[in-house]
Amino acid sequence: MKKLMTLATLLPVTLGASLAAAQNAPDFSGGAAVDPALTSPFAYAESGQKAARAKAAEESGAGARVIGGEVAENGEWPWQIGLMINAAPPGPDGHFCGGSMLLDRWVLTAAHCVHMSDSEGKFFDINPRAVSVLVGTNDLSDGSGDRVEIEAIFRHPDYVGTEFDNDIALIKLARAPSVPFSTIKVPDAEFGDYLDQPGVTTVVTGWGLTEGGNHPEQLREVEIQMMDRNLCNQALLESRAAEAVKGFGYAVKVFGLSDEAAYTAWDALIANAPVPMSANMLCSGTFEGGKTACSGDSGGPLVVALNDGSFIQAGVVSWGLSGASGKGCNESAPFSAYTRVSNYLPWLEATIGANP
Repeated sequence: MKKLMTLATLLPVTLGASLAAAQNAPDFSGGAAVDPALTSPFAYAESGQKAARAKAAEESGAGARVIGGEVAENGEWPWQIGLMINAAPPGPDGHFCGGSMLLDRWVLTAAHCVHMSDSEGKFFDINPRAVSVLVGTNDLSDGSGDRVEIEAIFRHPDYVGTEFDNDIALIKLARAPSVPFSTIKVPDAEFGDYLDQPGVTTVVTGWGLTEGGNHPEQLREVEIQMMDRNLCNQALLESRAAEAVKGFGYAVKVFGLSDEAAYTAWDALIANAPVPMSANMLCSGTFEGGKTACSGDSGGPLVVALNDGSFIQAGVVSWGLSGASGKGCNESAPFSAYTRVSNYLPWLEATIGANP
């Protein structure tokens, strides 16, 4: 296999920044209203902000390639689909997320791709009639592939928009695609444990923003590897602690705490900090960094090659690291988070079985 690339769709604290989904992490601390364009890939594309960013990158000559990756060959990754905004013209600007064909009328994607907040911070599922699924092409340009209407969207019941856990959803198509495509296998819990081992080679694909902010017409790919989730969590928590200690030091001075009291309070703060990556997530990337998912890749597949030459989908692009400004992708990020598909096989089977 040729050398590949990586992608993502959420943006968290950088290893020195913040957590987020293929879009920026929403601010739920209260106060100012939430900007939907910063919390939803759909709203980001629909608002025109993505098109404006890509245009600026093109004019500046930036973004010649996907972050750490390259263009996929025609016919590669035939299960890959693109989620498209029906009101937008055909092409990259109308694309907002990825996904994969599980069956001839069922698509696997991320819950945050189909669940968004309004300007008041209230969450809702997007209208299935507002979007369609592009199947059977690596090219987002006009006339390629088959645009298929959506019959229904099924978000995992335990997913909430303020968190990243259970970031998985199913889309039922109104009909089977009329162009050639392939479906992708998913692992059960036992095989999922086998795949979730440091060093296992993975491939992530998508049409997400490339370096500099361009949104490509051609599907891109990157090869990375599974990483130890505990080590990824340690890196994220250390990064958060480095940011938190700045404000904590100020609070210690304001309250006049003794060193002993300050250390006790700090230890309690660290002990109660939630772990960024739960057991429902995979960590995949490279130690050298520079290969990662970006806005628009959310919902796409993270796959592993099997000995017989076929592939199996281990993860769904969920979230990654944001840039130091809190906006855009951290192009040097060493890893991203992917929903661990094997944890959800019973829900996938039950949902499909209940909606023939």
